[in-house]
Amino acid sequence: MTETRQTETGNAANEADMARIEGQVPAEQQPDPVAEAQLEAAGYKDKLLRTLAEMENLRKRTEREVADARSYGIAAFARDMLDVADNMRRALDAVPAEARTAGDAGLTALIEGVELTERALIKALEKNGVRKFDPSGEKFNPNLHQAMYEVPDPAVPAGAVAHVVQAGFMLGERMLRPALVGVSKGAVKSAPAGNADDDDE
Repeated sequence: MTETRQTETGNAANEADMARIEGQVPAEQQPDPVAEAQLEAAGYKDKLLRTLAEMENLRKRTEREVADARSYGIAAFARDMLDVADNMRRALDAVPAEARTAGDAGLTALIEGVELTERALIKALEKNGVRKFDPSGEKFNPNLHQAMYEVPDPAVPAGAVAHVVQAGFMLGERMLRPALVGVSKGAVKSAPAGNADDDDE
């Protein structure tokens, strides 16, 4: 009998506590499950849009890298071939003018063969995007030219390329090898004339 009364009293106390707790949180302040779902959906949508943007950036970057690899992947090989072209030109320049005009059939055939090979090599390089440039008379550009010396030359403005020691080469829009140049200092400046007039006292 006593136990039954205690149980009933405990149940009543629990119900009273629950009623008090429910009374502290009105129904209108309970979280709206629809609003929570919409907020969660908005978060997932934002993450999706960010992921799509990152994937698009990655795709564009990969396309650029593939295009660069196609265009500039031959840079090391082309640079090595420039040494071959330079040696051919040096071989042709080493032949004296008298020997060229002497009329020796064997030497003439050899010179023509080297010249033909040099032209074919330059054409093959151009076909693969490598082009030769000669900056004679252009304004000195440290991005394209490498200055070897300065020379006084009244015929060329100061700061312009007066002599080309070695032609430069471009691979597409990139520098493959700068041109070796001599830069003009302009006309030789005469010494300033001294003041010969004496001050009158």
